[in-house]
Amino acid sequence: MAPCKKVLMLCGDYMEDYEAAVPFYSLAALGVAVDCAAPGKAPGDACLTAVHDFLGHELYTELPGHRFAVTADFAAAAADLSCYDALVVPGGRFVEQLSVDPLAVSLVAEFAAEMRRPVVVTCHSQLLLAAAGAMRGVRCTAFFSMRHVVELAGGRWVEPEPFGLCITDGHVLSAIGWPAHGEIIRELLRAMGARVDGGRGQAVLFLCADYVDDYEANVPFRALAGVGCRVEAACPTKRKGESCVTAIYDAAPAATGAVSDEKRGHNFAVTADWDDVDVDQYDCVVVPGGRAPELLVTHEKAVALVRKFAGKGKVVASIDQGHLLLATAGLLNDKNCASGVPMSVIANLAGAASVQPDGAVADGKLVTAASWPDLAMFIAHIIDLLGISVSF
Repeated sequence: MAPCKKVLMLCGDYMEDYEAAVPFYSLAALGVAVDCAAPGKAPGDACLTAVHDFLGHELYTELPGHRFAVTADFAAAAADLSCYDALVVPGGRFVEQLSVDPLAVSLVAEFAAEMRRPVVVTCHSQLLLAAAGAMRGVRCTAFFSMRHVVELAGGRWVEPEPFGLCITDGHVLSAIGWPAHGEIIRELLRAMGARVDGGRGQAVLFLCADYVDDYEANVPFRALAGVGCRVEAACPTKRKGESCVTAIYDAAPAATGAVSDEKRGHNFAVTADWDDVDVDQYDCVVVPGGRAPELLVTHEKAVALVRKFAGKGKVVASIDQGHLLLATAGLLNDKNCASGVPMSVIANLAGAASVQPDGAVADGKLVTAASWPDLAMFIAHIIDLLGISVSF
């Protein structure tokens, strides 16, 4: 079925990694088409993203993120904004360049001031709204350093407390940044006229450890929160409030044919104490990939936990190297699954009935995906098995 809604995302080099990836994959999972356009770049080109997180210094640290693909022509998108139901502008340093780009500024002005359709601004991208003259009188939040920019542009500043807060004032949705993505997705769906059925009361547990894959943990975590699920993360070696460091595994350049390198990603917060985890309080368990599963399989309680989820007929979802935990728990036997190169031999050794090299597969209550580019399909399967539907 063709998407019935369409969103434009303005992109550029050094946009914040999560603030591009979460709306892109979350909306795609819900059947919303997302066009990613960047001035000076053509479809198929890549934008270099940036990881912004606090790593012990007074200001956030910027680290290299993923290569994020441009999917639409910027000039063509700007020429026909009427086909878009919402505009998303991630944060990051790229908005400084967009704020002095006449076509980008006029695009935002037309969308916000004339069409008055939903506009999402996060972290620092409120600068573009200010440059477009569309901030006056708008209640708005942002990263703390943006307060005076908001006020100078005639906006009404709102403290971003808690960090998960999304402020909706008419057609403008604003937030401090990626910690608010659950609320951002929820408010954006509402603003586009979506109806979400079945999400309230559903609970999902994420199993994580250090060097969990950056996208594979955070994107489904925020997406499921966005459709109303209670989402929690637990690690057998950490307590509630501590963080797991994530890892970025980007696609290796085609010319090298090499295994992708590993870069440090964002921190991923543990929200539940391991000893307090009760399978009966959850409807689904998600095991992201990265190197974290190598630690999880050394903890018999983690292996037993996913086995118990399956034994109680609950949804078990794994992506990429997360399959190692499922294989150890005996959950891949006679199952159809999707697995990339790292886990394909292990999936076969674990007795999988078939191993699809890409995409995502649902076999009964088991959902597997090959890698993070398959996140939209992975999230869609989980939402479907949880009995959640989104309609416009």
